[in-house]
Amino acid sequence: MKQKSQLLTAFLVIGLALACTCAAAAAPTVYSLPIQGEIEPGLAVFVARGLALAERNDGVVLLEINTFGGRVDAATEIKDLIFRSKVPVIAYVSERAWSAGALIALAAPKIAMAPGSSMGAAEPRPMEEKTVSALRAEFEAAAERWGRDRRLAAAMVDASVVVEGLSEAGKILTLSAQDALDYGMADLMAGSVHEALVLSGYDVYELVELKPHWAENIARFLTNSTISSLLLTLGFLGLIFEITTPGWGVPGTAGLICLGLFFGGRYVAGLLGWEAILLFLVGLLLLLLELFVIPGFGIAGILGILGVFGSIILAFGDLQTALINLSIVLVVTIAAVILLWKRLSQSRLWKRLVLSHSESPQAGYRAPADLSHLVGKQGVAITPLRPSGTCVIDGQRYDVVSDGGFVKAHTRVEVVLTEGTRVVVREVKED
Repeated sequence: MKQKSQLLTAFLVIGLALACTCAAAAAPTVYSLPIQGEIEPGLAVFVARGLALAERNDGVVLLEINTFGGRVDAATEIKDLIFRSKVPVIAYVSERAWSAGALIALAAPKIAMAPGSSMGAAEPRPMEEKTVSALRAEFEAAAERWGRDRRLAAAMVDASVVVEGLSEAGKILTLSAQDALDYGMADLMAGSVHEALVLSGYDVYELVELKPHWAENIARFLTNSTISSLLLTLGFLGLIFEITTPGWGVPGTAGLICLGLFFGGRYVAGLLGWEAILLFLVGLLLLLLELFVIPGFGIAGILGILGVFGSIILAFGDLQTALINLSIVLVVTIAAVILLWKRLSQSRLWKRLVLSHSESPQAGYRAPADLSHLVGKQGVAITPLRPSGTCVIDGQRYDVVSDGGFVKAHTRVEVVLTEGTRVVVREVKED
């Protein structure tokens, strides 16, 4: 009897251990990734890390989305990462998924929306046909991937798409949580992350909330569109101010730091390699050589400008975004140059580029007089001409030279030639 009791206890212990093991194996790890604030390239790096971690541990990814949007290129990169993911991805819209955030939500195989949340409003800026067409195609592809209505996805981008009962002509579509559920653009409505996971079939799970680490936070901050333009502007202004002042000081150092942060943030975010940084450094070196070593402005200066602008285009990743930011930088830089024109015109750079020396009357310089009006006029030599001397013509004294030999004083003479300040006279023969 005692042996039976011990055997039963052993079976119970083994069964409980097996049950716990099975329960632990059945409880997947859910990695929660916050998609908040502006969508920018630094966020794509964070999402890539979260997806890779989930794939290594055979987990599930939950994207908690609450954003007004951001850069389309960053959202497109995140969409591609989700498409390539080998683990389940759930998008949970807690408040709103607008613009680029809507594209990220549509890329997920399953979308859960909180009551009162919304999704859409993805009209691009600038509003150009080429941009609208490209972004519309991205939205339609994301919707088709998981069997959603591509027409509704297109209406979120293109105001010309009309969805009866939802959007009118000229209006961009934004779906409420209930409309998204009714029209199949969302899979379920959930009031919390836990409810979204339970309704998705994960009754038991281990939730791991991932946060961007310090490098990703710095990369997100530095790749923000406003911060990027500000860093570029301050970098160029700092270098311009440094060139206009003797020696090396705070403006040049601050300018180089700003440019270093601009390129460094993009390097950390994986948006560019060393080739873009080297291209910028070579371009900057050529410009400095042109300004301070090589006289004039020629091939080195042109290659330097091309190198600097080429590196910035590589840093932004696409020509349109780069041109927009460069336009902002150039406008601000030109405005600063206009405001500081007086200081710039007295700088070393300006004196090297523009000839500023002038022989002004204030500096004691006098232009030679034009004496051509004296030709043909007569006067009297008041000193002997041997052959030079002094004559009085029309009551004015002039230094003259005779065209021949000696002329006595008080002899009447006539001006026959003037060459600058040289007056040539000839003795007038009396009849």
